[in-house]
Amino acid sequence: MWIASVANIDWPSRTGLTPAAQQAEYRGWLDLAQQRRMNAVVVQIRPAADAFWPSTYEPWSQWLTGTQGGNPGYDPLAFMVAEAHARNLEFHAWFNPYRVANHTDLSKLAASHPARTNPGWTVSYGGQLYYNPGIPAVRAFVQDAMMDAVARYDIDAVHWDDYFYPYPVSGVAFPDQAAYAQYGSGFSSIADWRRHNVNLLVQEMGAKIRAAKPWVKLGISPFGIWRNAGTDPLGSRTTGLQSYDAIYADTRRWVRQGWVDYIAPQVYWQIGHPAADYAELVRWWSETVTGTDVHLLIGQATYRAGASGQDAAWQDPAELTDHLTLNRSHPQVVGDLHFSAKDVRADRIGAVSRVATDHYRRPALAPAGTGGAAPAAPSLTSAVRGTGGVTLTWQRGSTGSTAGYAVYRLPGDGTVDPCALADARHLLGTVRASGGSGTFTDATAAAGATYRYLVTALDRRHHESPASNVRLVTGGGATFSVVVDNATAGGFTAAGTWGTSSYLPARYGANYRFALPQAVSDPAWFSATLPAAGAYRVEVWYPADPGYNSAAPHLVATANGTVTATVDQRVGGGQWRVLGTYDLAAGTRQVVGVSRWTSTPGYVVADAVRITRV
Repeated sequence: MWIASVANIDWPSRTGLTPAAQQAEYRGWLDLAQQRRMNAVVVQIRPAADAFWPSTYEPWSQWLTGTQGGNPGYDPLAFMVAEAHARNLEFHAWFNPYRVANHTDLSKLAASHPARTNPGWTVSYGGQLYYNPGIPAVRAFVQDAMMDAVARYDIDAVHWDDYFYPYPVSGVAFPDQAAYAQYGSGFSSIADWRRHNVNLLVQEMGAKIRAAKPWVKLGISPFGIWRNAGTDPLGSRTTGLQSYDAIYADTRRWVRQGWVDYIAPQVYWQIGHPAADYAELVRWWSETVTGTDVHLLIGQATYRAGASGQDAAWQDPAELTDHLTLNRSHPQVVGDLHFSAKDVRADRIGAVSRVATDHYRRPALAPAGTGGAAPAAPSLTSAVRGTGGVTLTWQRGSTGSTAGYAVYRLPGDGTVDPCALADARHLLGTVRASGGSGTFTDATAAAGATYRYLVTALDRRHHESPASNVRLVTGGGATFSVVVDNATAGGFTAAGTWGTSSYLPARYGANYRFALPQAVSDPAWFSATLPAAGAYRVEVWYPADPGYNSAAPHLVATANGTVTATVDQRVGGGQWRVLGTYDLAAGTRQVVGVSRWTSTPGYVVADAVRITRV
């Protein structure tokens, strides 16, 4: 997800916070990314020709302290990269190349600002101040300013959005005619010259990054339409603004020439939009990257979902998740970016929860890039069951450059099918590499269950090694029983329509979930890993209240189909209540659901379940 700093959109929430408060807020955003099982954050660190690090080229950003040039008292970029990597999240450093200020008064900039010492580099347009992209010295300077962060910090990618030349203001020409007269020799039109200027920025910056740190990616998130087919037969079947013509971004060329490592077009329209259909644009971008090494991610308009004033399509909780479902028909799409963090957290109309339930239920590895090679397989030295779960330890492989590890768990014993590691249901998580060894605790391992564990190594470009040796952890003959609470990581899913409460003391754990009854398919699900097929006793825990539902439907996904049992949640709470004994299949899946589909009044509650083999 994008974490925007300009105008304090996402982080920091306001200027002037103490370093401790800023850091706490940022950790909260990373916690959200982990909760939603994202594997990267895109953080804006140069929003307006300023810096979120002690730059040798530009002043401290005003969005930190409220005063441009004001020292925040720590190094935000060093802190942000370290915190992201501690969670094994990629850190994509988001720069805006040419924006100087959201006003036109040079005197309001810090006295040392390069735009004040070089006023001829700037132009005013549309009420804002920009560096002139057509001046070669400007292009060299902004590259140097960005490369300062690349060289000094362990970032994973340089990221740009759609702002190069500004979007046109009706009836007002961008004032770069003098620069065109001085530098535009050989170009028949100012438009071609402007596109050339942006092309050079992309091409040169990509080359500089690869020369300095070949593993650092260059990614761009441009406006979603390159050109319309009515203008250019190579364009998309759309009728919207054309970034090639309006803002001089020849995005198709950047991809076809391989100047970027990933492209993340902002496809900010709904499926079926009359001028810019999401489905058509995903098709066009998929065809554009075909035959290249450029990864395609889709920029998602998460900010539109459930927001007032948006089209009716965005009031449908299914719109956003339908985007990702559609993406599956285009294997070129390897991921999505959500704008922005505050909208992911807001989860209006439960749209983000729907996406997480439908598409982000398991961890995911980032796609492998070009260059580099997979490191040697690690050696899994132990897998020990303890009170907190199963703890794995391993040693780094003898060759290659290992940046991280992927941990896999398969139920039961026997030979491991190599194809099993391609099944995301077996991926437990990833760990950042540190030193010559690693460790991971599987807190979700069920007592009495038998598992096979394996670990693979990953380099900075996400090339994955062969699997380690297998370590078998047996159930030790104990009766299998597992408790899944509504707060169990990876064990509970519910849409945003389900509230959270800790009001009643008879709850199991810190809180419970609740929802009003309604004739909709919107169950809250408890998932578990069952070691073998057989008969299991299923019990539920809830805090009772006279105002709760007298016939709350509970769904049990048995080996022979889903069955429903009703529970009177007005009474009998604060203890385990038996739903029944059922034949259940082995493996990891949704086992018990609490449904809202009932005609009886009162909240239905989902708190915890216990599943015991009998």
